[in-house]
Amino acid sequence: MPATAAAVPTAPPALVELVDFKWLMAGEGHRVDLARLQADAAYARGCLAVAGGSTTAALREAARRLGAGLASVTNGPH
Repeated sequence: MPATAAAVPTAPPALVELVDFKWLMAGEGHRVDLARLQADAAYARGCLAVAGGSTTAALREAARRLGAGLASVTNGPH
């Protein structure tokens, strides 16, 4: 049986990815609490949504990469 995307484990984001995301968000005026980002699904989804709507390509890409690493948080309880 082929593995589905949901069954493939993802590695947690590296510290450098988290810090990069935080500073890119700060550059657009959005404060990010990294501890909360990794523990609070609603907060993480909100941050990623803000970043995904950015006009800054680097921030959108950082959000895409981070979203994959935070999948266990963002797909958790709503």
